[in-house]
Amino acid sequence: MPSSRSKVVSFRPIVAVSAAIRSESDVSSARLRTTYLAALENARLVPIVAAPLSEPDAADALVERMDALVLTGGSDVNPALFGEKPHPMLGPVSDLRDQWEIALIRAAKRRAIPLLAICRGAQILNVALGGTLLQDLPSQHAGDINHDPDRPRNSRTHSVELPGESRLARAVGLTHMEVNSVHHQSIERVADELRVVAVAPDGVIEGVESAADSPWWCVGVQWHPEDLTQTAESWDRDIFAAFADVVMLSRVAKE
Repeated sequence: MPSSRSKVVSFRPIVAVSAAIRSESDVSSARLRTTYLAALENARLVPIVAAPLSEPDAADALVERMDALVLTGGSDVNPALFGEKPHPMLGPVSDLRDQWEIALIRAAKRRAIPLLAICRGAQILNVALGGTLLQDLPSQHAGDINHDPDRPRNSRTHSVELPGESRLARAVGLTHMEVNSVHHQSIERVADELRVVAVAPDGVIEGVESAADSPWWCVGVQWHPEDLTQTAESWDRDIFAAFADVVMLSRVAKE
């Protein structure tokens, strides 16, 4: 009989990856940057695109067949979801995507399947679990860091501190690292089920995850590690590698 380790080595789990909705003329399309797919494939995971569907109930059917979930970046989150009126600087929102991803998050939580949330993904994760967002960082948070600089996406533009023991700190083996930054919204009030595990020098929350004693492996980062996997530093590759290890072990444990 094959050992658990041999199963982990040979098996390649399937990961659902959320996608954006873009409208051009009278036609809408699902969009996903291929850097997400490459980062997951390089971690020996098999990503499939989970484009938003009009029936949130379909999220249960999808997640039931997946080994993990990744939430990606994209447009702003509708502030109505956390009881606020739109800020003047709020960008385009997609109610279809918001509702679909909230349904995915809740389905993943019920089944305790591993979840990695990136940029907007971390924001919608926080909202789905009862938290709130800053709708426009430049006007709502005083600080000297530009969180959406005109720089290549693979540029490390500011530091983050990873305080204390956390899944994220263990993944990268660091308590301080440099990250990229492409966002104008961020987490404000953290959902009760999440804890802060990364913070920028100006106090902006850059990482959250499920409680240490939670059976649900759930990590959200505000930066874009998928754009940094080709840099000399291994930090962001290590995030995907740690995610893949958890996904593989979770799948083996269920067999």
